[in-house]
Amino acid sequence: MRGTTDLVLQERHLEKLRSLVLHEDGVERAAYILCGTAEIASDPWDRRSRQRLTSLELLAIPPDDAISASAVHVTWSTRSYVRLLKRAQDENLVAGIVHVHPGGPPAFSEQDDRNEADLAQFARNRNGENGRLLSLLLTGQGEIRARLWVDSHAPVPVDICVVGRRIVFHHQKAGSHDTQAFDRQALAFGPELTPHLRGLKVGIVGCGGTGSATAMLLARLGVGQLVLFDDDVVDVTNLNRLHGAKRSDADAIRAKVDVVAREIADMSLGTRVVPVRGWIGEPQCRDALKSCDVIFGCTDDHAGRLLLNRFAYFYLIPVVDMGLAIAPRSEGGLQDLSGRVTVLAPGAPCLLCRGIIDPILARDEDLKRQQPDEYERRKREAYVRGGGNPAPAVVTFTTATACLAVDELIQALTCFRDPGGWVWHRVRRYDLLLDRRPGCEQNPHCAICVHQDYWGRADVEPFLDRTN
Repeated sequence: MRGTTDLVLQERHLEKLRSLVLHEDGVERAAYILCGTAEIASDPWDRRSRQRLTSLELLAIPPDDAISASAVHVTWSTRSYVRLLKRAQDENLVAGIVHVHPGGPPAFSEQDDRNEADLAQFARNRNGENGRLLSLLLTGQGEIRARLWVDSHAPVPVDICVVGRRIVFHHQKAGSHDTQAFDRQALAFGPELTPHLRGLKVGIVGCGGTGSATAMLLARLGVGQLVLFDDDVVDVTNLNRLHGAKRSDADAIRAKVDVVAREIADMSLGTRVVPVRGWIGEPQCRDALKSCDVIFGCTDDHAGRLLLNRFAYFYLIPVVDMGLAIAPRSEGGLQDLSGRVTVLAPGAPCLLCRGIIDPILARDEDLKRQQPDEYERRKREAYVRGGGNPAPAVVTFTTATACLAVDELIQALTCFRDPGGWVWHRVRRYDLLLDRRPGCEQNPHCAICVHQDYWGRADVEPFLDRTN
């Protein structure tokens, strides 16, 4: 079982930390970290409260504060620590210290225990009962350990997920899982992948053609926890591409999330699946979204994509967005038949900069959802774009696009293609048997993927700071 506190660390922050505290001279060094907080009142799988910390900013300890350092100790003045605690209190952040054991061991020492207990008590004296201290330990061998002091008595162990071009987990305790059903994929990727997948918490937004296929693939890979989001019900026109759906589901007007959850449960592969019927912008969906390690965006609405576009950077939860474009020619044949997979994570261009989201359509979709009568009035007066004909969809290509997206997750976990991690943006022309990786000229003023103020900010009011 994963712990009740975990940390998402930006890959660029880990690289910077290593440059700050790991030097060839073998002397211990230290640095500061500030983290946002995602408070989860109820995890969808365990119904327990959880807390996720997200790395927001690193700060070097001023040289003037240094007192002494050697291969086995480092000490510095608390002047800068007081300033760190003040900022944490003013901005509702969690302050942390980072130090290194250049030659190991990958464990906190008794001296670390004593020093950090004093610093934790200092934080509570300065910031009150909400004063907390995060402690990170790095070693010269690449190990990372973390713990959170909520008082000065005993720290809470913290699991770490490093997010960037890859997804790398550092668990305090490896969970035990029955993995016999996945022995064949272990022959391909080694024994480490399946335990990571069993511990993974994945959200799927949209349970139509691509979403239902994505859910089935992830369950058969061995992902341990899935949460499904969709507000729609099964229709007869869905039956040719919605995996698991039956005519009886359409006749009974069953929710898509319930149908997909039923089919996954019937697999009996040990995946815990939670269906959430609703739109992801509704407040009741937030805990489930914030509980995920990765989210697959399988929605075709612009408002949902706009929300996930901000969410990925605020909460450091990678979003794998996908879409299928089928454009028939009027004279027959196809003008386009493309599957697209776009990864949203710190360092990646966002969907707005790529031109995938239309903000005007997103606005109109929000109006239709929240004020349907006003939407219809404006539609009659041509102030909003009316819903046109449904887009073409073919099950083989919706499923192939889901495969493309799930393969990208496997690449992020294993680097089976190359050591570069996942590709930010891939388009596969099924009609031409061609893969492309289109570049992107980012908007230099984009507040989401160019400016880094929100990367790891996590909880703010209002949610995702949409007023700014």
